[in-house]
Amino acid sequence: METEIEPMATVTAKRKMTSFRWVICSLLFFATTVNYMDRQVLSLTWKDFIAPEFHWTDSNYGTIAAVFTIVYAVANLFAGRFIDWMGTKRGYMWAIGVWSVGACMHALCGWATEHTVGLDSAAEMVGAGGALASTIAITSVYYFIAARIILGVGEAGNFPAAVKVTAEYFPKKDRAFATSIFNAGSTIGALIAPLSIPPIARYFRDLGVGNGWEMAFALIGALGFVWMGFWMYYYKKPAGNPRVDQAELAYIEQDNNTPGENAREKATVEDSETPAIPLLKCFRYPQTWAVIFGKFMTDCAWWFFLFWIPAYISDVYGFSSDTSTAQMLIFVLYGITMLSIYGGKLPTIIINRTGLNPYAARMRAMFIFALFPLLTVFAQPLGQYSYWWPIIIIGLAGAAHQSWSANIYSVVGDMFPKSTIATVIGIGGMAGGVSSALINFFSGHLFDYAAATNMQLLGFQGKAAGYFIIFCICGCSYLIGWLIMITLVPRYKLIKP
Repeated sequence: METEIEPMATVTAKRKMTSFRWVICSLLFFATTVNYMDRQVLSLTWKDFIAPEFHWTDSNYGTIAAVFTIVYAVANLFAGRFIDWMGTKRGYMWAIGVWSVGACMHALCGWATEHTVGLDSAAEMVGAGGALASTIAITSVYYFIAARIILGVGEAGNFPAAVKVTAEYFPKKDRAFATSIFNAGSTIGALIAPLSIPPIARYFRDLGVGNGWEMAFALIGALGFVWMGFWMYYYKKPAGNPRVDQAELAYIEQDNNTPGENAREKATVEDSETPAIPLLKCFRYPQTWAVIFGKFMTDCAWWFFLFWIPAYISDVYGFSSDTSTAQMLIFVLYGITMLSIYGGKLPTIIINRTGLNPYAARMRAMFIFALFPLLTVFAQPLGQYSYWWPIIIIGLAGAAHQSWSANIYSVVGDMFPKSTIATVIGIGGMAGGVSSALINFFSGHLFDYAAATNMQLLGFQGKAAGYFIIFCICGCSYLIGWLIMITLVPRYKLIKP
């Protein structure tokens, strides 16, 4: 009996296509995780480890946070353009290298302050009073701002680069889901941080290695250099990546390909021929302004949660960041925000069920996400019954924000050519950074004022009244942002250079 031999083409067709795009997505996830851990070290150590040494007030910390976010904002404008010009591989390498250096430099701020004010040890700074204490506070703030500036310049490149990579490796229908996965790195980073950073600081303080916080900055900052090695080894554009087969490349390029075309050849030609839209010209499009206002109105809420929730738990409920209760509260909060992964999937579900174009589906999903932060108005009132209520509510608001963020990033990929995606993401990041700087600066001064005057508002007094005001602002910002976006861009329109 003769055995029939299948043609090679049939055998090849039966093979499952490669899934290397998810390896790239995992690298973006880990980069974002490191990104958020680096920026969280200060918020988790300043109240209980750094402030006693340098005599900081809430205003001092608020100023540092505000300068970081304004530098991050301005750097975003240029980081996106830098990524588009330098290319994804080298641009991302530069970004994470710079921010890792900045993260590690924080560890030297105590030593620099000691030598500047003429003291010999951290113990002498802790015991200082009067004019010397004020000098120590001001001097240390300047040193931390310097390190924070370097951190902010580098971190500005993360999201423009990551979103550009997502547009390179995923079709439009999958981009929000892929973005929600790598964007979940911010949640995982924020989740791991309270369980690792305060214990690291306490461990090294008990060993007598400075006040402990220095090693927390150094160790967490070094993770970025590890990631750089993996990025150098694995990343190439899909069309030139031997780990991506023809079937996977055709899937990635499905929005651009027609039957019978060679996906690899076409993708290579498009990458080399599509011109980037000039930076100033980007501001002529209402789509750019929709991204600007969508980020400006909402990023401030996320950054407030990120930078102030550890202080909120300490100020209002009395749990310092290195206590098991505070760590559990922050862990649960960011654990809830992991629900955002499903938020990235929602537009795909809407597209499959309704046939709407990606933009219309995203805007419908983003309206749903804009409703959840309204719950933060009730965080303080319910917090009088249990400190778990504000944690749960802020966690839900954080999940809504991350879902919103994943989709607003994908909106850019839907409407702009790949050659300009990082630029527009950078413009949006600048807008978000400006609003974050404003809320951090305002919050620090508001909390100091509320504590000094014992401010009273709707039954809350002192700092609790100040937090209630900020929670109300954060709660309403998403719905306002959505209304502005849908007004500027009521329907899908692709931009061609």
